[in-house]
Amino acid sequence: KLKEHQLLGQTDLRLIAPKETLELGSFTIEFIRVAHSIPDGMGLAIQTPLGTFIHSGDFKIDQTGGVTDLNTLAGYGARGVLALLSDSTNVEREGYTIPEKRIGESLDQIMRKCEGRVMVAVFASNIYRIQQVVDSAVRYGRQVAFNGKSMITNCRIARELGYLHVPPGREITLGEMAQTPDSQVAVITTGSQAEPMSSLTRIARDDHRQIKIKKGDTVILSSRFIPGNERAITGMIDNLYRFGAEVIYERVSEIHVSGHAYQEELKLMLRLTQPRYFLPIHGEYRHLVKHAQLAHEIGLPWENLLLAENGQVIRFDREGCRFSDPVEVGRVFVDGKGVGDVGDLILRDRRHLSNEGLVVVLTVLNNQTGDLLSGPEIISRGFISEEEYPELIQEAKNRVLEILAQRPVEDRKNWPEIQKEIRKALQRYFVKSIERRPVVLPLLIPM
Repeated sequence: KLKEHQLLGQTDLRLIAPKETLELGSFTIEFIRVAHSIPDGMGLAIQTPLGTFIHSGDFKIDQTGGVTDLNTLAGYGARGVLALLSDSTNVEREGYTIPEKRIGESLDQIMRKCEGRVMVAVFASNIYRIQQVVDSAVRYGRQVAFNGKSMITNCRIARELGYLHVPPGREITLGEMAQTPDSQVAVITTGSQAEPMSSLTRIARDDHRQIKIKKGDTVILSSRFIPGNERAITGMIDNLYRFGAEVIYERVSEIHVSGHAYQEELKLMLRLTQPRYFLPIHGEYRHLVKHAQLAHEIGLPWENLLLAENGQVIRFDREGCRFSDPVEVGRVFVDGKGVGDVGDLILRDRRHLSNEGLVVVLTVLNNQTGDLLSGPEIISRGFISEEEYPELIQEAKNRVLEILAQRPVEDRKNWPEIQKEIRKALQRYFVKSIERRPVVLPLLIPM
């Protein structure tokens, strides 16, 4: 990505490895290997003058698909851990994560039985899963094709770094698929979450230039349905069935395992590190609560369980820990040359304008007496057509004239108050008349 955006030359990249340490001021940081769905996942042991903090990173404990360094974690626990920050994503799931080996066995069964093409949708970052698909495809005599920009890029980098191995002569291009028997084709593609412009979504819409679904194809979604994407994914599955494909996904077969620890693995992390304080991280608020409850079940006192949301600051010192003043966090809106200068209020106004439109009320008044000189003129943008609703516009003008006429002589130059009254009156009128709420902007021009 840095190279793509021409930032690589000005970026200071430092290569790290498990068990290496880094000195940052008074902190000493050791990198601890953890198993996850990406290669070289790392947790952190942060040694400070007050004590050691352990940050689990995204992790699971699976000795078949990447080894989590339990010995190092236990060593820190024996020496004393001040606080543990641990992944909470799968705290609602009991037991242990399914071993990665089981996914390989499921893929083998599918590859062996399918007589047509097999297409496997997987996260492009999940190199271990991609290797499993490649191994299974090669084992059953299939050629492998990679599809999707991020998939092709990630697999190229993974092969260069030695994380992904495709036997010589077993990879084909999408263009070569037509000359290869269907029973000898396996496609690894992006789009498991039905992202609008992803490869599998375009295939399901019959909008892909090189891949067309046909009867006999089998499509495997080797990922979970991420909350919020369910509707798009099920719609994509329906489209694939309409074109004649068989679709296999997590709810009907064991073709995906999470990269995040289940309850028993989370308990093991707590028991190994034996922290004084526990801060659950990475999850919705309900996940944090349930993770704290899990920690209490194995012996941590409630007063040492810290539930914090984004932006909350926890201060540790010699006296213990406490919540401090929060900081502003979240997305930063880049608008033209401005970075972060557009706040929530402006964004709310923009949404309001885009949904309901704008009405400008232009009125010219005598600067000395406040008498009406011209107008009111009403300009509608994105609200209604002035030609189609002349009665509505005229009645709005009449409401403005009534407000001006009813103002006491001594109060006709109170421009802010008059503008406020016009705004409220027209907003009420438009809601009552056509149940719409445009932004009303009265402009009083004194002359």
